[in-house]
Amino acid sequence: MNLPLPKNFALAIFLVCVVSTGVNAGEIPAPQPCKAVAESDALGLADVVELALCGNPQTREVWANARYQEAQLAISRAAYLPTLNGTLGVTRSYSDRAGAVSPLDTKSAALTLSYLIYDFGARGAALENSRQLLAAAAATQDNTVQTVFLAAVQAFYQVQAAQAALASAKEAERSNAESLKAATLRNTVGSGAPADRLQAQTSYSQASLNRIQAEGNLRSAQGNLANVIGRDANRPIQLIATGAIELSADFERVVDALIATARERRPDLLAAEAQISAAQANVDAVRTGDMPTITFGATATNSRSDVTAPGNAYDMSLKLNVPIYSGRAATNRVYAAEAQVETRRAQRDRLKRQIALDVWNAYQNLQTATQSLRSTADLVNSAEQSERVASARYQAGVGNLLDVLVAQSALASARQQRVQASYNWNIYRATLAQAMGSLDVILLSAHSAGQSTEKSQP
Repeated sequence: MNLPLPKNFALAIFLVCVVSTGVNAGEIPAPQPCKAVAESDALGLADVVELALCGNPQTREVWANARYQEAQLAISRAAYLPTLNGTLGVTRSYSDRAGAVSPLDTKSAALTLSYLIYDFGARGAALENSRQLLAAAAATQDNTVQTVFLAAVQAFYQVQAAQAALASAKEAERSNAESLKAATLRNTVGSGAPADRLQAQTSYSQASLNRIQAEGNLRSAQGNLANVIGRDANRPIQLIATGAIELSADFERVVDALIATARERRPDLLAAEAQISAAQANVDAVRTGDMPTITFGATATNSRSDVTAPGNAYDMSLKLNVPIYSGRAATNRVYAAEAQVETRRAQRDRLKRQIALDVWNAYQNLQTATQSLRSTADLVNSAEQSERVASARYQAGVGNLLDVLVAQSALASARQQRVQASYNWNIYRATLAQAMGSLDVILLSAHSAGQSTEKSQP
């Protein structure tokens, strides 16, 4: 068809293309820069988590992948827009007339518009596929953030536990040093047996060894924490000391409700569901890939040469493209796409069962840690009283050294169990939150409510 087009045809098409390209870019927000934290500053749990999320390569990787899927979505949306191509050409031809070669120059300029009117849903299926892949990427990003979040929480409480263990080891060493001093004094004045002094010396040496090991464990925990937040392992780290843990009366919850909540919130399950939807949309796209298409085209051309006057030409076309035979490639592509859907569904079902197991294990571990936390408080209290009574009896000359050493050993063990119970409770609480897909700033707020403002030195 050769129909006359308006003189402002090229400008109109250009404006249509420019105005229509708004494709909601920037759906995935750019990561915010991390706040500056001096190495001399004491870090709280929120600071540790923020530094870990900002400095961990995993979070940057999943953010970049989400941005990639966002760009793919914009590409899919662009299929609904017309395409406009401009062409400029200069041609020189030579002709031999009567033995003389003469050149002929021809200049041309063309503007071509093409727009896909109908394709039996192929573009829509491709767009839905891109949407679901973007949703999956966003959910994967959330899941990775929670994984890094939990690693930062574990590293933070590991240092806190190591510091508490070192303090307990130092206190045990001090108590054994006092017992050695008392045994030595009694042996000097002749009221004590030499074996008592040797026993006290052995216990003191063991306490010193425990203190040395506790110092090494603390340095290792600090190095791991430094690595998690993106610092060199040899850099000193100061942490804000945590307050005492207070358990509410209604802390325990029903595990069935926790599993149901986890299946609603877990970002990796949301990602799996989005992957299924994306795979199903891909099946629809593959099925419509070999369907007929209807395309509208328009071209405006201006040409001139040395022997002809300038001229304009306008063309419009409507084309129907019908694929006839492709050697069963289309059928096999559909089979492959449907198999991919089944793969995604199987992965989703496997993840559902794993979520139930994760929540169950985390809940049981937290229940055990909660009961241990309550029991170790009584254990430390009774061990402290026993140690004080045994020491007082020995110093008064009515007790024996073995009772003192046994009491001191029991107290040191009780304090270590208390430290481990506190660490386990904090970690299992965070692990349960991560298993439920709800590990976020609420946990940090709960931590900060019971946190002291004292600095804990490395």
